Amino acid sequence: MEAESADRFLVEQIRTGDQTAWRQLIERYEGRLRAFARLRLPRGTDAEDLVQEAFIGFVTSLPNYDAGQSLETYLFTILRHKLVDLLRKKKLPTVDAPADSEDWWERVIPGCEETPSGIMAQAEAQHTQADALADLLRGLIHEYRDRGAFKDLQVIELLFYAGLRNLEVGELLEMDQKAVAGVKFRAIGKLRKFLEGTEITLGEDDLAEVTVARVWRDRRLTCLKRGTLGSYALGVLDDPWLSYTQFHLDVVGCPLCLANLEDLESEEGIEGRPPTDSIFASSVGFLSRVSGTG
Repeated sequence: MEAESADRFLVEQIRTGDQTAWRQLIERYEGRLRAFARLRLPRGTDAEDLVQEAFIGFVTSLPNYDAGQSLETYLFTILRHKLVDLLRKKKLPTVDAPADSEDWWERVIPGCEETPSGIMAQAEAQHTQADALADLLRGLIHEYRDRGAFKDLQVIELLFYAGLRNLEVGELLEMDQKAVAGVKFRAIGKLRKFLEGTEITLGEDDLAEVTVARVWRDRRLTCLKRGTLGSYALGVLDDPWLSYTQFHLDVVGCPLCLANLEDLESEEGIEGRPPTDSIFASSVGFLSRVSGTG
C-alpha cells in the first residue's frame, strides 16, 4: 500500500506539471520496464527506445489514466503494446502474446449496428464486471495464503491463469489428477458462493475461459511484491514463500515478476541503464502540454 500511495502522489504532482515528480517516476520504473523489454528483444538499443516510448505514451495518456488502477500495471501494459507493435513491424515472433491478445482497437470499433454510446456502455459494464471478478479471485487467493494452502494456490493459478488442463497441472506439480480436480471443484464452489447476490454468472466452463485469465493477468493477482523478490534475490526468503516464489517465476514464468527480479539482481547498476536524463528530456515537453502549464 505504501508503494501505491507513493505512486498516487507522484501522479497527482505530475498532473500539475511537476517536473521533479516526473523524473522520480522515471527513476522508479525505468529499470523494471527496461528489464521486461530486454528479456523479449534481441538488442538492448531497442529495449531502451521502447522504454522511452512507453514513458511518452504514459504522459500523453495521462488525462485518461484512472488513478485507481495500478501504475506499474498501466506502464507495463503500454510497454507491451509498444513491444508487440515493434515485433509486428519487424515481422518477428511475439514472445509474450497470450492466446487472447487480440488488438484492443479491434475490440472497441463499433459494428454496423452499434453506436458509440452503446460501445461505451458495454465497455463500462465489462469494466465493472472485471472489477467484481478481480475482487472475488483476490478473496479466494487470500484465503489460500492465509491458511498456508500454497499447493492449492499453485493449482488454481495454473488452471485459471495459465489455462492448463488437470492432467498438465498434475504432471507439473506431481499430483494425482483426481486431487487436482478436487481443488478445482472446491475453488469453483467457493467462487459460486461469492457470486451470490451479484450480477455475474458462472457457467460450467467459465473458469477456463479467457475472461478470468485476462483479469488475473491484468490485475496481477498473484504477482509478487518487490520486497518479496528482493528477499528472494538475497537468499533470505523462507518457505512457504520461497517455494511459491520459485513456482511463480520458474513454472508460471510471470514476465512482470521476472522483469522486476532482473532489475533487482542487475549487476550493471545505474551505469548500465539508459540515462534518466535522456528519457526525461525526451518526454518532459509532453508533460507541459498535458498539464496545461506550457
